[in-house]
Amino acid sequence: GLVEGASQGEGLGNKFLANIRETDAVIYVLRCFENDDITHVSGKVDPIADFEVVETELMLADLESLEKRKAGVVKKANSGDKEAKAQVALIDLALAELTEGRPARRAEVAKDDIKAWNMLQLLTSKPVLFVANVDEESAATGNEYSKRVEERAEQEGAGCVVISAQIEAELALLDDPDRGEYLETLGLEEPGLTRLIHAGYDLLDLQTYFTAGPKESRAWTIRKGWTAPKAAGVIHGDFEKGFIRAETIAFEDYVAHNGEAGAKEAGKMRAEGKEYVVQDGDVMLFRFNV
Repeated sequence: GLVEGASQGEGLGNKFLANIRETDAVIYVLRCFENDDITHVSGKVDPIADFEVVETELMLADLESLEKRKAGVVKKANSGDKEAKAQVALIDLALAELTEGRPARRAEVAKDDIKAWNMLQLLTSKPVLFVANVDEESAATGNEYSKRVEERAEQEGAGCVVISAQIEAELALLDDPDRGEYLETLGLEEPGLTRLIHAGYDLLDLQTYFTAGPKESRAWTIRKGWTAPKAAGVIHGDFEKGFIRAETIAFEDYVAHNGEAGAKEAGKMRAEGKEYVVQDGDVMLFRFNV
């Protein structure tokens, strides 16, 4: 992970920062357990301090990035470039937050400026999610460390997932029946990884729909609020261009009636048109003509 001084090239430094710049969100995985066999780089367990070290490095990297590019953008703006003028305003908006020690995501950006704002590729403008990595005994209830993380996440307006990486590593080695039994003994209903995936989808406003046929079944990830033609385009552009209709079955109905044939017989399949907004879990068959 990142260490203090990363913005100046320490540790994985600039390479890691460049990788983060390409992501859609930042997940802070914070140590929330004591273990003398696993040495902490600071010599003590303090998840909030760990978060602040990384967040500070990201803010410093953003400051440096903005200060480097501002002079060139200002020069363009002074020559009458309207796009550059708008960009200067956004850079100043970000700098106002960063110079006060706040991440760029705290800035209030007008809806019309969101696209240009995202093009600044600021590390601290990305949505964040907190993950409290606890010991095995605390996986179901959390502990004092994870409670502090949850409190900080709430202050940041972010979600928080309590997970035990040790348990997840052990689950990965088990078959499905054994996995369920192991989770039950720990007082857990589902793996932490599943909860993390759900939280990640919510954070990025994503959902899934399915296609199911005799040869394979597949899940497709789309944004919430997408219409059927746009969702079809994820499979192939021709599906969107020549969209006719989507034969749709709700996931619960598909399961309850043992698949497409049973759902169709029960009258649960419906034909949806171009304006239909896809729902999470929909099982869909697209009809198109190009």
